[in-house]
Amino acid sequence: MIFDWDFAHPERVHLVWLAIAIAGGLFALELRSRTALSAFLSPVMQRRLTAQASPTRVIVKLVLVLAAMLAAVFAVMRPQARGVTETVTTSRHAADVMFALDVSRSMLAEDTAPNRFARAKAEIGQLVSRLDGHRVGLIAFAGRAAPMCPLTPDHSFFRTVLATVDTRSAGRGGTRIGEAIKAALRGFPAGPGAKLIVLISDGDDQDPYSEEAAKAARDAGVKIITVGLGSEDGTQITLTDPQTGAKTTLMHEGAPVISKLNGEQLRKVALITEGAYIPAGTSAIDLDSIMESHVQPIVKQAADSAVRVIPAERYPWFVLASLACLLAALWVGAGAGERRAA
Repeated sequence: MIFDWDFAHPERVHLVWLAIAIAGGLFALELRSRTALSAFLSPVMQRRLTAQASPTRVIVKLVLVLAAMLAAVFAVMRPQARGVTETVTTSRHAADVMFALDVSRSMLAEDTAPNRFARAKAEIGQLVSRLDGHRVGLIAFAGRAAPMCPLTPDHSFFRTVLATVDTRSAGRGGTRIGEAIKAALRGFPAGPGAKLIVLISDGDDQDPYSEEAAKAARDAGVKIITVGLGSEDGTQITLTDPQTGAKTTLMHEGAPVISKLNGEQLRKVALITEGAYIPAGTSAIDLDSIMESHVQPIVKQAADSAVRVIPAERYPWFVLASLACLLAALWVGAGAGERRAA
């Protein structure tokens, strides 16, 4: 019974007046057309020369049109059965993966071929190719963090942006891992879902708030996988002129700058979020291990079915009634009266 229903949008009942006004307007137009025709033709000539529907058929058609509009109004009011619920199963099978790439000049050390930075970009590209169906984004960071690519399912666009990233993308020297984590968190959508940060750096962190940022990620349900590139023994940083190809060693106070992999800091950041630290060092990153041991479990955990109980909707019946009335009105309108001989 209709008295056992609640309406999700009862305020839309006022659309009934619009439906009545439209039906009244159609009735007025029908009368006007008949009056105008009577001014030129007698009733006998009208029956001979025109194929008009009978007044009864016109009234039935207008009543059906009005009924269709009224049923549509009840549908948009979203009637729901009082005390009756439905169980809906929802699931999300895609992950949001934000890559945070260290673009500081220490990543130019050539302890990995051709250098840490080029290796990191190549590894990101290969990892993205294994994330089909997932959204990926990119943060470039050094002394500050710069969002380069928002989360997107378009991996071709992501690769195009990745190719343009260089050591000038962050706009400030140094390495602040905490800033990268905060920027990545701002790039995730609100609400539940599989969210992962893959941070690739040599760990030469100068941010005193990196661990606080990692705790914020943990509280937001975001896990962090850190990948450490470089030698723990330290390597000089080589700068290459993009035009001449000439190489020079980065100096500070007359001595070469030595960059070492700080794996301990990267490990702390990852473990705070119950993520993982991948000590790649100077060897190739084990992409299969990252996918199978870290990415896939996070995706599966967030993709577990979530059951919601919602009120039982009854609007589909009104949608069907509205369509049925419209079809009936078309059928009645198509059967116009036949012209008859005098």
